[in-house]
Amino acid sequence: MSGSTLGTHFKISTWGESHGTGIGVVIDGCPAGVELCEADIQTYLDRRKPGQTPYTSPRQEADLVHLQAGVFDGKTTGTPISLVIYNTNQKSRDYSEIASYYRPGHADYSFDAKYGFRDYRGGGRSSGRETAGRVAAGAVAAKILSHLNIFILTYTRAIGPVAITATADQLLQAKRSSLIQQIRHHPLQMPDPQAAEKASHYLDQCIRNKDSAGGIIEAIITGLPAGIGEPVFDKLDARLAAAILSIGAVKGFEVGSGFLAAASTGSNNNDSYTISHSGQIQKNSNHAGGILGGISDGSPVIFRAAIKPTPSIATTQTTINTSGEEISVCITGRHDPVIVPRAVVVVEAMTALTVLDLLLANMGAKIDYLEKIYKRP
Repeated sequence: MSGSTLGTHFKISTWGESHGTGIGVVIDGCPAGVELCEADIQTYLDRRKPGQTPYTSPRQEADLVHLQAGVFDGKTTGTPISLVIYNTNQKSRDYSEIASYYRPGHADYSFDAKYGFRDYRGGGRSSGRETAGRVAAGAVAAKILSHLNIFILTYTRAIGPVAITATADQLLQAKRSSLIQQIRHHPLQMPDPQAAEKASHYLDQCIRNKDSAGGIIEAIITGLPAGIGEPVFDKLDARLAAAILSIGAVKGFEVGSGFLAAASTGSNNNDSYTISHSGQIQKNSNHAGGILGGISDGSPVIFRAAIKPTPSIATTQTTINTSGEEISVCITGRHDPVIVPRAVVVVEAMTALTVLDLLLANMGAKIDYLEKIYKRP
């Protein structure tokens, strides 16, 4: 199986299945000298792990990370970093029945058509648990970005029909630490208490109806300088889109005004330039979402990801079995009624990995950059 590697300069390779021994990742290209310990990574994994709220799978996994290589005396050595999260609460018997049929909304049929077999125990590599390796690697990338004063804020913008009222620009006016605390301490990861309450009621109704919900995750990257991203195939927005759409539950991606730009006009959608009080070039608006021509323009980068409803639901659905017979099924087992809150940190991790990789690639964009590092007096 190919396709488990991401990045060029800061490269990760993930491995493992949801009901195997564990999930892991190898990071290649991490600079030496970064202070790193398991606690730095565990903070991110704790945001992703199940069993913490009524709106997540009841599967109880500590998701403890084990740092196996690449760090000495508390600092990265420049060699590959190996991380593993052992599975400790597998209940494969919960999935034994589905070995004989294809679940609606899952990758069962497409995986079987491609490889001629599938790991029916929770989906194997198609399981949402695969994202644990991404999050572990993303935590390392995010720590490096913080040294450069580049930060990523991710949160739930909407669950089902319920959305927060504040725009990304309005949220940027709030105190960052208070905003993060508000997001992280709510089960739905929403920076709007009123919207969160309405969304909770909506989810409670979905659960009573044996159904599930989807939603939208928004991300804001601040501190990213102008000039990051390549102008053709490795555009910043293209690379972000590829990374975010590689998350199993994501079905849509948009930057800035996104699809609303299609109904706008050039005079309304264009971001005019001005000079700030400090003499810096800046924009009067940010419909472009901080990216022009595939390259960051110095404004906050803003994008959104659409997350589909959890496909495993207890409502009766029709499908076919492996013998080609039409049957009716009710999915049992431990499943999230909504994926969105746990996917927030996954989007953050994939963003960090993408941005750091492009930052490292950008070091060769100008001779000035090389001279600063290598030219002797």
